[in-house]
Amino acid sequence: MPARPRRTAAALAAGASIALFASACTGSANNTASDDPKAETTLTFWHGWSAPAEVKAIDENVARFEKAHPNIKVKVVGNINDDKLGQALRAGGSNGPDVVSSFTTANVGKFCASGALADLRPFIEKSKLDLDKTFPKVLQDYTQFEGKRCALPLLSDAYGLYYNKDAFKAAGLDPEAPPKTWSQFTEVAKKLTKAKGDSYEQLGFMPNYLGYETVVSHYMSQWNHGGYFDANGTSNVAADPAFAEMITYQKSLVDALGGFQKLDKYRTTFGDEWGAKHPFHTGQVAMQLDGEWRLNFLKEAGVGFEVGVAPLPVADDEASEYGKGYLSGTIMGIAPQSKKQNAAWELVKYMTTDTDAVVGFANAIGNVPSTFESLKSPKLAFDERFTTFLDIARHPKSTTSDGAVNGAAYQETLSDFARKYEKGEVTDLKKGLAETAAQIDRDIAAAK
Repeated sequence: MPARPRRTAAALAAGASIALFASACTGSANNTASDDPKAETTLTFWHGWSAPAEVKAIDENVARFEKAHPNIKVKVVGNINDDKLGQALRAGGSNGPDVVSSFTTANVGKFCASGALADLRPFIEKSKLDLDKTFPKVLQDYTQFEGKRCALPLLSDAYGLYYNKDAFKAAGLDPEAPPKTWSQFTEVAKKLTKAKGDSYEQLGFMPNYLGYETVVSHYMSQWNHGGYFDANGTSNVAADPAFAEMITYQKSLVDALGGFQKLDKYRTTFGDEWGAKHPFHTGQVAMQLDGEWRLNFLKEAGVGFEVGVAPLPVADDEASEYGKGYLSGTIMGIAPQSKKQNAAWELVKYMTTDTDAVVGFANAIGNVPSTFESLKSPKLAFDERFTTFLDIARHPKSTTSDGAVNGAAYQETLSDFARKYEKGEVTDLKKGLAETAAQIDRDIAAAK
């Protein structure tokens, strides 16, 4: 798995770059593509993967497509982030892509509402593709916005808890019994924390919002909430008590483990999230919130301790929902300016719905398969701990972030407030959430 820009702070920052083309892209809502998908043609496909193993996996998947569609050749261009993608979709022209993929599911609302990606409904109808029989509901939700489908899911991610079993044993904890509720989690994290002067020899868990993957949306998936927006599209973060409960708990965890300043100073000693010196790999932290891809990284890093995997804890009064988690993934769509949209659809359909293609790609890069058939395929080959993430992906209470017309902007607004609260810069939670909700509403109104 890759050094992928979609995650943590970078994923939210991508929302700002997409704003550059929100008003400039005006792709047609109707499919007027007239190209013959059986004619000899060459498609250009842009994706964001950059790690050698991932690039190889994409190339192999495209080669399988070309073998099944000998009339279509595909020019593959990798390491394309959402900023480059936005510029190309805005500019159009013959040098732009025909097919694109993005890691930033939070921007689908903007992609769809602005016409940055073509409406796939006509292609889906012509192909008689039954989405309900093909993709889990959460994946369908994060690839459309307000009834307009401009993307399909290409593999997915499920977030869970990694923990150092050796550290558990050393702390007198049962390595086969990871914490299931957040109150249990606090006690376990404290027992796993070893002080060293004004820093740490080992930290049980890095709770700060700037820590790797410990973002608001990943925490919020473990509280049963009514969504980021109500039925009228108004921000729900002040009205729904679950948001205050999560933020209050996270602050209590920060305080219990040494306070923001001490933790943040320790955080600056961490190695790169996508390298061998990740703090979980090195033993600097004993528990880590992360996605299924971490299994591949652990293997590549050759860590010297036994690793356990489990779902993240849930709110204490929601123990029956243990096993759920946050879901996201890669999306795939068609550039509206492409003159080869029917051929482009053949590539999108193949890579997102062909069971062997999905399974082969999932096996190669260690992601969760994105279709019902691929999830149960006997050809899946993975570490047995990967089953935990498959279970999270199938859990009926697993969630993702809501789409919005301005993409991830609302998440960044909420995260900005949460970071101020964890630092102690803001102390009135109720007032702060009300102001945050009002700002989110103003930003969305301005984007429409």
